[in-house]
Amino acid sequence: MRGNELLDKMELVEPAYMEAADVEPNRKKYSFIRLGAAAACFALLILAGTRLLPKDVPGFNADLPMLSISEITSPMGYEAYLAYDISELVSANPWNEADEISTLPVYRNPLFCGRTFADDYDKMKAFILDVAGRLGLDTDSLTVTDNSPDDETKRKIIEKCQAVGDPVPKGFFEPSALVIKSEGLKIEADRFLTAKVTFDPPAALPEEYNFTSHADYDDLAAVAEYLKSEYYDFIGIDDPQVNISGGDYNIHNQQSYYLSFFDAGGSYIEQIINYNFNGAVFSCNDSGELFIARIYQPDLSDKLGDYPIISPEQAKELLLGGNYITSVPFEIPGEEFIKKVELIYRTEGYDEYYMPYYRFYVEIPEAELENRLKTYGAYYVPAVESSYISDMPVWDGMLH
Repeated sequence: MRGNELLDKMELVEPAYMEAADVEPNRKKYSFIRLGAAAACFALLILAGTRLLPKDVPGFNADLPMLSISEITSPMGYEAYLAYDISELVSANPWNEADEISTLPVYRNPLFCGRTFADDYDKMKAFILDVAGRLGLDTDSLTVTDNSPDDETKRKIIEKCQAVGDPVPKGFFEPSALVIKSEGLKIEADRFLTAKVTFDPPAALPEEYNFTSHADYDDLAAVAEYLKSEYYDFIGIDDPQVNISGGDYNIHNQQSYYLSFFDAGGSYIEQIINYNFNGAVFSCNDSGELFIARIYQPDLSDKLGDYPIISPEQAKELLLGGNYITSVPFEIPGEEFIKKVELIYRTEGYDEYYMPYYRFYVEIPEAELENRLKTYGAYYVPAVESSYISDMPVWDGMLH
C-alpha cells in the first residue's frame, strides 16, 4: 500500500496535508476522464522498442546529450477533453503550425536527480520573498516557515500507523514548501518554484464582472483585463498576454475556461518558452471571487542545448506509426480522427527533461457521449528529431 493510500484509509490527515506531501506539481490543468476500476489498472502506455545508435546521421550533433522519454502517469484517469467540436478547445499558444522552427531548447529537470528540500531552500526563500514583495508586503518583517506537520500531528500519525501495523511512509514528515502568512494572505512556494497565493477572505470583484467556474469566454476576457490592471505588479510581466484556455465541457454539459498570463515580449522562441513555463494563473471560488493565484517560475538554468525539431507532418507520421506516449486507453482509430495539433513542453515533475512535444487531439468515436459530446484524447509525439532520443516510444497494441 502506498503512503498516501495508507493515511487516506486511516482518515487521519487533512486533505491539505495530502496535497502538500505530493512531490509532483499541478503545472497544467488537464481534463482527465475517469476510467472504470479495471481499465484504470492498465491505462498507461508502456514504452517499447529499441533504437539504433545515431551513426552516420547527416548533421547529427554529438555534443548534444541523448534524451529519454518519460512515461505518462495518470492515476486520475486519462487525458481527454469533451467538446462538440474541436474548434471549441482554445488557448493563446504562440506557436503556429505554419511557422517553421529549426531548433528548440531542452532543459534538465533539476529535481529529477535526487536533490533535497535543503538543497533548494535558498532558491525557494528568494522566490517566495519576491512574490510577497509583488503583493506589496514588507519582506523585511515577514516570517518564512515550512509546511511540515507539527509535533502533535506527527505523534498522531505515528500512533495510528502503529495501530494498523504499518510504518509511516518514508519522507512523509519532510516539508515540501515554504510558507508566509500575512493578514488576508497565505503564500506557499514549492521546490518547482510555483508560488500559490491563497486569499483569505477571497477578494470580491466589482459586480459587473462574472468570474465563475463556468463563465463564458467573453466574460473571462473582461475579468482578465481587470485582473491585469489590479495585479500588474504581482503578475510581474512587462508585456502580459492574456491566455484564456480550455473550452471543454464536463459530463454535466458545463463549459469551462482557465485564466492565465504569460510574457508576450521577446523573440518567438522566448514567447514559446514563457507560454509553457513562466506565468501567472488566477482561480475563482464558487461565489465568483478571487480565491487562489499562482506564479510559475521553474528553474531552467540547466539547459542541455538547442535540439533540431521535426515538423508537424513528420510528427503525424510518427503518430500514425505508433511512436507516441499517452494515457488514453484507445488506439488511434485512423488519420481522419486527428483533429488538432499544438506544440507544447511537458512540464510535469516526473519528466527527466523539459522537452517539446507535439500534442495531437484525436477524436475517439467509441467514447462519444449520448448528448453528442465528443471525446478528444491527447497523444504526445516528441518534437525533437528522433536521432537524439534513446528510447523512442512505440505503441505495442496492448493496454498495460
